[in-house]
Amino acid sequence: MVTLALGLMLFLGVHSLRVFAEPWRAATIAAVGEKPWKGVFSLVSLAGFVLIVVGFRLFRESPVVLWPQPPVWTHHVAALLVLVAFVLLAAAYVPGNEIRARLHHPMVLGVQAWALAHLIANNTLADAMLFGAFLAWSVLDLRSARRRDRAAHTVYPPGRRSRTVLTVVIGVLAWAVFAFWLHRVLIGVAPMHTV
Repeated sequence: MVTLALGLMLFLGVHSLRVFAEPWRAATIAAVGEKPWKGVFSLVSLAGFVLIVVGFRLFRESPVVLWPQPPVWTHHVAALLVLVAFVLLAAAYVPGNEIRARLHHPMVLGVQAWALAHLIANNTLADAMLFGAFLAWSVLDLRSARRRDRAAHTVYPPGRRSRTVLTVVIGVLAWAVFAFWLHRVLIGVAPMHTV
């Protein structure tokens, strides 16, 4: 539990600097330079991520069950939400798509969908800690990003239909690979066998 908590504090902590300490972040980047900042940011993020993975696996070995096993329909809802999350993740990276043009911050919205999906379909303390922390972070981060957009009068260029179709295809294919194969390989759980 301590390992998971420390990993979440490190990983989400550095990713929350724009939410809670934007002036300090900007001043630090100006003082040390962008490349050193990105280097330290990446190292702390990687350390946090490794601790999250190790801590979550250790915590799952002796699970603390918080409530009865969720019904099967929750797995259907979770599968759909994770599909949406993958499309939103693709929208963050495929340039010129209409999803990004309309939603502005699709990656953070994808994290929300992913975290909510896992909270709905799971029932242990490890799940509540991991996915609850990411859901809370993503809500705060989205609010902060929208506030920055308003302050900067950010205008997002309109997307093109062809790029949107490409985005959806990439998101669905990535979801299928992860849902039907990679999730079992990396996480040890075959989610589509419970749907």
